[in-house]
Amino acid sequence: MTNPQSNNPHSLFERIFQLRAKKTTVGTECIAGFTTFLTMVYIIFVNPAILSAAGMDQNAVFVLTCLVTAFASILMGFAANLPIALAPAMGLNAFFAYGICVSMGYSWQVGMGAIFWGSLIFFLLSLFKIRYWLISNIPHCLRIGISAGIGLFIAFMGFQNMGIVVYSPATLLTIGDISSLNVLLGSLGFFIIIILAARNFHAAVLVSIIIVTLLALWLDPNIHYNGIVSMPPDITSVVGHIDLAGSLNVGIMGVIFSVMIVSLFDSSGTILAVTDKAGIADEKGRFPKMRQALLVDSFSSSLGGLFGTSSVLTYIESTAGVSVGGRTGLTSVVVGLLFLVVIFLSPLAHLVPNYATSGALIFVGILMVSSLVKVNWHDLTEATPAFITALMMPFAFAITEGVALGFISYVILKLFTGKFKDLNICVIAVAILFILKFIFIGH
Repeated sequence: MTNPQSNNPHSLFERIFQLRAKKTTVGTECIAGFTTFLTMVYIIFVNPAILSAAGMDQNAVFVLTCLVTAFASILMGFAANLPIALAPAMGLNAFFAYGICVSMGYSWQVGMGAIFWGSLIFFLLSLFKIRYWLISNIPHCLRIGISAGIGLFIAFMGFQNMGIVVYSPATLLTIGDISSLNVLLGSLGFFIIIILAARNFHAAVLVSIIIVTLLALWLDPNIHYNGIVSMPPDITSVVGHIDLAGSLNVGIMGVIFSVMIVSLFDSSGTILAVTDKAGIADEKGRFPKMRQALLVDSFSSSLGGLFGTSSVLTYIESTAGVSVGGRTGLTSVVVGLLFLVVIFLSPLAHLVPNYATSGALIFVGILMVSSLVKVNWHDLTEATPAFITALMMPFAFAITEGVALGFISYVILKLFTGKFKDLNICVIAVAILFILKFIFIGH
């Protein structure tokens, strides 16, 4: 006899996501998914704007950002049953566009190839269970320095895109025209984000982008309205053009390593934070289907590089959905489905000016730099490498060089202060590799 519950959609969701065991409902999960979506949908405006600086087709990147975000979030929902959404990583997208392409001079095809290889290594580390061994062997101060340095780097790009920081032949950098429309509207957007975020408003970034874009449409003669809904733009200008072979040259190996390291710490830290917020992680940070979650996020990372959106990682904004009751993968599936719908709103992405997204870059920079409070500033052998790593990224305009100098300075200081026990094979090997890179390849 047929079970009357078998055709009930709620029963289907129960079998897939174990809603009752997680003490949640379909309604709660849908609300949580919509909440998470609102807090991270800004990426469909920010990511194309950043990647266009590398010469990529902004409309194609918009569609690919939506597609890859949708796929990765839905995969996380079904494979790991966790309320964790994924999207192109803030920080790594700026590293790709401004660091690899603009500063180092690589084409976007080669640069995205390097993103793919770094992400693929990240996936293999997860597949062969080496991920947490590496995390435990790279010093805490360097992890913090890397995170903070990327924060400073992308905040610097935000100030530059806004026009607050400009080039000066006398001092290298100087303050821009504070009275310009770009600076005024960009600054307004930044303060909207900070004020709303300080008041625990989860969609602060999205609200800021909308307000600044509407004002730009009214005040900026360069911004034109071209509708809201359209068929998705062509993506063939990006898909299939990644130069995987060209990115396997010795000069870009440091970039590949940096992508792997950043992905490793950023994603792992975010997953632990979200699962802890959801109350499903134990005191050691372990949670159900942990291996599946790590494989999904690392596989999605390499997928993002392959399809030209930059690395895809777990989003801390997932905590917004968790805070309103999201406890299962249904939350992530809802997020993914909403991103699929957004694909048909591509004219909106082209409408958003760069200065409307600058505040988001600076805001993310603030959040990342805040980790410096965890450095042991009373121990110079810990504080100095963290300081050098963080500061050299924006000063050298290269995340890789900041990572390299941080590792090298850490090994030197520990060796010559007699703190040999703080060193391990992993750190020493990485430092030696970077020294050899500087000797034989240069920066």
